[in-house]
Amino acid sequence: MSGKTMRPGSPYGTHRVIEPRGVLPQAAWKIENSPEIYDDETLVDVRTLNIDAASFKQILSTCRAGLSEAQQEEYVASTVLDIVEKRGKMHNPVTGSGGMLLGTIREVGPRAPQRGAREGDLIATLVSLSLTPLNLSGIKRVYLDKDQIDVDGTAVVFASGPYAVIPPDLGERLALALMDVAGAPAHAARLVKPGDTVLVLGAGGKSGLICTAVAKEKAGRGGTVVALAHGNASFERARELGAADVVISADARDAVATMEAVTKATGGRKADVTINCVNIPGTEMGSILSTRDGGKVYFFSMATSFTAAALGAEGVGADVELIIGNGYATDHARIAVDLVRTNPKLRAMLESMFPADPISSRR
Repeated sequence: MSGKTMRPGSPYGTHRVIEPRGVLPQAAWKIENSPEIYDDETLVDVRTLNIDAASFKQILSTCRAGLSEAQQEEYVASTVLDIVEKRGKMHNPVTGSGGMLLGTIREVGPRAPQRGAREGDLIATLVSLSLTPLNLSGIKRVYLDKDQIDVDGTAVVFASGPYAVIPPDLGERLALALMDVAGAPAHAARLVKPGDTVLVLGAGGKSGLICTAVAKEKAGRGGTVVALAHGNASFERARELGAADVVISADARDAVATMEAVTKATGGRKADVTINCVNIPGTEMGSILSTRDGGKVYFFSMATSFTAAALGAEGVGADVELIIGNGYATDHARIAVDLVRTNPKLRAMLESMFPADPISSRR
């Protein structure tokens, strides 16, 4: 706890907004990223950024054709540094999304919530990088297969921003990846009821695998879980998890083909609940057409267009409830960690995707 006199801050971080004035930090184009904290803020020494999957994929998509992996890594690093320098935060101007980070607490303002942590603890922020003041002095390594970047720098957590202490029994990279999608299993658990037919799009990614496991648990023996994945590696992960009753390979951007595949897989029933975890745009209508009238579609992916979903559903006369994913839910970090701890197959699969590689060992 710092004993120096500090400037008073707002719990929502409005004191950090540079432009335009009058908005919250997430909606701002630029925020102040100085490591000199206000009295209700927490300063973090950042180790790793976990970039939102849709944002990372979009940045990679703008690389010139034919670049080597090393050149792609350099391109991603320079793009991230440029965004942070211009905006004071990692807020992709194309996707509008950010990600989250892992680091150690350096300083806690006298009015900042303690959240069960103290200076020196390793934490993961549970708020988006699109609103987090971030100051980077350098990038150490880019992981193209994990959407993660090791960095040197600082970040500020506002009084309203939750974070979680990294559990000692989980590898740091796995914990970081898990906290990034912690909202998904909590919300999926609320949506799926016993006996439901559940469709998970993007079922081979980290959020998709987790949601598939939750869907199977909540739908029970009387329910049906359909996992849809695109690409051989994703399809194999969804199949190997063993939580889905049916695993199908399809491109969710092809709405009619997706609907036909799901209709066949469900015996004409379609889904009661559809959970979209796809990290590319254009999958809204595949989700909507695959869901029965009166059903629910939960868009967890940050690649979702509200306009495309709302007007698209109207255009095809689909009476479905559209739910825009909220990355926060009460106790969502604990729920996600407990799920991984109690599901050995899911844990093993996620550990294979994010192997134990202590981020702190390179500092």
